[in-house]
Amino acid sequence: MRESVSTDMKRYNYLLGETSAVYHEMALKFGLSDSAMNILYAICDQGDQCALQDICRWSGLSKQTVNSAIRKMEAEGIVYLKSADSRNKNVCLTEKGADLAERTARRILRAENEILASWTEEDVKKYLELTERFLTEIRKKAKQMKAGDMT
Repeated sequence: MRESVSTDMKRYNYLLGETSAVYHEMALKFGLSDSAMNILYAICDQGDQCALQDICRWSGLSKQTVNSAIRKMEAEGIVYLKSADSRNKNVCLTEKGADLAERTARRILRAENEILASWTEEDVKKYLELTERFLTEIRKKAKQMKAGDMT
């Protein structure tokens, strides 16, 4: 194992934390909770509606947190739920929600796209490949871990 791995992991964790902090600051700047921003972002990433289960999976938020935030957003007239089939629901933007999304989540998506567009195709491909590789490997390690296992 390379000696710098621990230092590299510290840098990775620092960068991950700092990136999360930037997204948190943007949510605050727009007057939104992190949960509301994540929900709007997921919906905008898919168009004007997104499956409830996908919001939970993509946002990394618990089902309870997502459901609580959605109830609040429904009460504010930002989103509404629509049955996709007998077991699944889609979260849809109202007209008010679409206006809010345009001023918030869609601006973030545009900024992210501008950043990636400024990189070379090779850099984007490599970044995504390495990120996916890390995710795949950490998932494998997580499945191998058992609660209470000290090894």
